[in-house]
Amino acid sequence: MPYAREMLLQEEAGLAALGRGQATPTGTLRFTASSTFSQIYIVPILPKFLERFPGITLDLRLSDSRFDLIEGSFDLAIRNSALEDTSLKGRKLADDQRILCAAPSYLKARGVPQTPDDLKSHELIAFANQDARPLLGKNGQTASFAPQEAKSRIILDDGLSQKLATIAGAGISINSMWCVHKELESGALVHVLPDYEISDGSVIWLVYPKANALSPKVRVFMDFLIAEIGKAPVWPQKT
Repeated sequence: MPYAREMLLQEEAGLAALGRGQATPTGTLRFTASSTFSQIYIVPILPKFLERFPGITLDLRLSDSRFDLIEGSFDLAIRNSALEDTSLKGRKLADDQRILCAAPSYLKARGVPQTPDDLKSHELIAFANQDARPLLGKNGQTASFAPQEAKSRIILDDGLSQKLATIAGAGISINSMWCVHKELESGALVHVLPDYEISDGSVIWLVYPKANALSPKVRVFMDFLIAEIGKAPVWPQKT
């Protein structure tokens, strides 16, 4: 029964916090996250985690389309957004600065936007169900990135595919710095409208259902991800 399971989890979490109970966390941990973020940062370090905690099995659902944590009975998730759902708790993993970018080939053919209004005459690559994103200029100017108000001939639901389409010259897209920082450094992508910040409160959170006790298996996985990724992110951070 869910209630009995919750009571056991609370007892287990309490003992773990006191340094008692099982010496090594065990069980299956159900985890969901963006497939793009996971491919770059999480999957490569999983062997290290599994070697450290041989009693834990990871049941991963990796997709850029979100799963409902509670309906899906997930223990933990990564969310790249402002934490607004009151049924969830979270710990910050890292900043998630998002920028507009395009390939040099596209900008050479179509011109470089100088103001947000210029975006209306450009090809924008849209993420499925993407709302307009607020843009904040260095001098306080406000605008928005709204693919639905411009030409959006490509609509995707996968972050990696969006980046690849942008590199190929298909248009201008919004991407997280953690996803494109290498391409910006190499010149494969160019930061568009660099004087405007995408001001949507986005942060990379480790989140879990508020009703759930934080079990030892969840606690050690969260601590592991923070230590391996969050303490010194390899992508540029907000200044």
